Amino acid sequence: MINKINVRVYACAVKDQKVLTLYEEYAGQPLLKFPGGGLEFGEGLKDCLHREFDEELNVKIEITEHLYTQEDFLVSRFRENEQLLTIYYMVKIINEEDFLILDPCIERTEWLPIDTEINPFTLPVDRIVFDRLKRKFL
Repeated sequence: MINKINVRVYACAVKDQKVLTLYEEYAGQPLLKFPGGGLEFGEGLKDCLHREFDEELNVKIEITEHLYTQEDFLVSRFRENEQLLTIYYMVKIINEEDFLILDPCIERTEWLPIDTEINPFTLPVDRIVFDRLKRKFL
């Protein structure tokens, strides 16, 4: 039975036709994902993104536009009682020279070419967003 909702806020930072991705392990599963994370109580969506980039990657961002909000019902693949709602924004990293992985869960980062033929994401909404990025930039 679904009795919780988890709001997730993610960002697509694009430069030179590449998008910033994170490799991390969650619940024993390797994930390729966009930077971002869970909304905390009392926090706005954009505030969440600013906090996540600061906590995880030691950088400041400029949020440039809303890219996508998940439209379909989705149950978390990690918690069967939890409904997910995910929102994605386009961002620019302001101080890339300060980029440093601070979150021990992040194994590495990669600027992934948007023109790659195969969609490398495993999470369903990330796959939708990557396809949207391809349409936007290619």
